[in-house]
Amino acid sequence: MKRIAFFFSLIMLSSACSLSAQKATLSGTLKGVPEGYHAVISRADGDKFVPVDTLKLDKKNAFKVTLEVVEPTLFFLHIDNGDGNMCHLMMEPKDRVQADFEFLPEKRTYKIDNCKGSENIKLYGQFNDILIGVTDQVSMAKAVGDLEKLIGKNKEKLMAAFLVTFFEQDFDNHAALYKEVRDALVPKYADNVYVKHLSERLKGVLAAGMEAPEIAMSDPEGNTRRLSDLRGKVVLIDFWASWCSPCRRENPNVVKLYNKYHDKGFDIFSVSLDKDGNAWRNAIRTDGLVWPNHVSDLKGWSSAAGKTYGIMSIPATVLVDREGNIIARNLRGADLERKLQEIFSE
Repeated sequence: MKRIAFFFSLIMLSSACSLSAQKATLSGTLKGVPEGYHAVISRADGDKFVPVDTLKLDKKNAFKVTLEVVEPTLFFLHIDNGDGNMCHLMMEPKDRVQADFEFLPEKRTYKIDNCKGSENIKLYGQFNDILIGVTDQVSMAKAVGDLEKLIGKNKEKLMAAFLVTFFEQDFDNHAALYKEVRDALVPKYADNVYVKHLSERLKGVLAAGMEAPEIAMSDPEGNTRRLSDLRGKVVLIDFWASWCSPCRRENPNVVKLYNKYHDKGFDIFSVSLDKDGNAWRNAIRTDGLVWPNHVSDLKGWSSAAGKTYGIMSIPATVLVDREGNIIARNLRGADLERKLQEIFSE
């Protein structure tokens, strides 16, 4: 779980004093505590972890602890030997949770079995079970896919808002999953700190799996053309300009792919970041860009479409599927050709 430990440098919970606390209980067994050490329950308060209680284990390693819970709160089960390993427990007011815990020092994590009374803690246990099986890069690649599926299936559980941050360092490839989780939780948990973090992270992001925003601009003849008019086709949104040398060098490849796949349902929606209308029109003719969907507001880098799509450099592309959702960004050359071949060979 080290990949998500840094999440607490982004968000540290503090108690909501304006609300009244309610009692929640956590009971069960805990195995694996090193001799001479204790298991502690803590919570975050500002930028510190504050101990709440020490688990009193009987001869059968059983315990029961009562927690004051104001709102859905992440508590931390850890051993006071300073190794930093924590089991993350999402507790809600009035929860009555029973589970069997085991600390696995060789894996630096906790295993949770027989969890009853909390779908959030059960989900965390399932998440950990997948990571426990990771032994090398190959198993890690499989685990990532399994974790994505697990979070997607449990997106309505608040713990999913925390667990999805496992992918924070690979956010661009998981933004769609962030959005899926955020959208599922907003109706019930709009003010929750973890859900708010997802919303902040997603501001201005357009990534694979998200709907491509509408573009409506004038073509060289002054007619309005809309991206949505191409719904039902695979569309390459191509941001370019007549003055952009890399764009002009890429144009022959774009023309080749248009000619190869157009009859199969491929089209191009070219957005120019030109300011000079004559230069734009001349470049279209000179480079043989024969498709009709050329648009520009002739505002250069202030292009409305460029701002909507967060274009910071050109050439830039956005590949959109038949339903209007983004497949990938910035595919060019051989990468674009491979992706189109994959799509149209299905």
